[in-house]
Amino acid sequence: MATCRWNSFIQFLCEIYQLPTEERQSAVDELLTTHTEWPWVERDRATFVYDSWTASSVAINLDIVNRDPPFEKMTQLEDTSLWYHQRFFDRDALVDYMYAVDDPGTPLAQEVDLMDRVGRFWESDPLNGLTIQSSQVTTSVLQMPRARPFPDWQAMTAVPRGSIYRHRFSSSQLGFADRNLWVYTPPGYRIDDGREYPLLVLMDGQWAMNALEAPFIADALIKHGRMQPIIIAMIASGSQADRVTEYVANDKHYAMIVSEVLPFLQAEHQIDAINLGLGGVGEGAVAAAHAALKNPAIFGHLIMISPPLGREPAVRVLRHYAERFRDSPLLPRRIFQSVGRYEHNLRLYQPALALRGILERRMDHDPDLSYKFVEVGSGHSLAAFKSVMPEALAHIFPGSQ
Repeated sequence: MATCRWNSFIQFLCEIYQLPTEERQSAVDELLTTHTEWPWVERDRATFVYDSWTASSVAINLDIVNRDPPFEKMTQLEDTSLWYHQRFFDRDALVDYMYAVDDPGTPLAQEVDLMDRVGRFWESDPLNGLTIQSSQVTTSVLQMPRARPFPDWQAMTAVPRGSIYRHRFSSSQLGFADRNLWVYTPPGYRIDDGREYPLLVLMDGQWAMNALEAPFIADALIKHGRMQPIIIAMIASGSQADRVTEYVANDKHYAMIVSEVLPFLQAEHQIDAINLGLGGVGEGAVAAAHAALKNPAIFGHLIMISPPLGREPAVRVLRHYAERFRDSPLLPRRIFQSVGRYEHNLRLYQPALALRGILERRMDHDPDLSYKFVEVGSGHSLAAFKSVMPEALAHIFPGSQ
């Protein structure tokens, strides 16, 4: 393949504007053929491009843009099919994005059926192979030079693999039937050898199992001694509309874990009943914290990835979580917490820093508390959640290394 003859995108622009209009598209075609890494990252600046003659408008949906809709408009290079946008990022940024092509541009908060709009107008970047995929959509990922590692954990073929079992689980406490409950058992697990394993219960099991690659991350950490062999139970959540009601300060959710999930798992798998952990992302992290704070003697390990502990929804209830961490006579002995630098300031970022201060002060006076805080150069995104999952698992169930 030919080498790209432009050292920067600005150099490309300077040259193309000096060309006759009829020659510009040939230069665009050469650029798209010879420059192979998109977005084009130059120190702290990234250039996004999209190739289309037919689009009337193109915008980038960036998870760090704090407006509605969270779009940055792209510019079409005159007399060509090339749309482009340049933006500066922190050098550790790890950012989800999609292209919105001929999107109506109306606020997302007013959208009756957001996924229909996404399916009609949004797409991942066809020039960027770095993606993260949920059950509904594939999103592209910008990885700046000092961003956290973002490997394809499932593609690591030399790593011994554990097993994954899918159960159908029903709850009388929450009134649902036949949700997926995936259970990961580590490499070497045998049901007949009498060994019992620590258990981690993760909320939003559909994300943990798929986009966040929790089982494959666990395999790699166990292989390298970063995490002890554990069992991971990943229980699917309900609808997005019911998320806050189910997860935030809901004693019935706690009762489901204690009286339904744990007995079910203990009957099916080799569980160490005194070595238990809880974890989640977003409101799922709030649910994990609520259950752990109600019974920290049982749940000694806690993962909180981007919990919304500030403004709306459920403002008054969420504010009390920091007070509960401050005032509880006993806390889980190993706690991991993370937040994205570009997450909503009042709902996520500032409350996270406040909770960090509380837990660091607690750790100063409690030798049994091991607390780790990580700030990611990201917004509230699956890419961010996946990037911190290895550290979260390794901290709360550390291995021998």
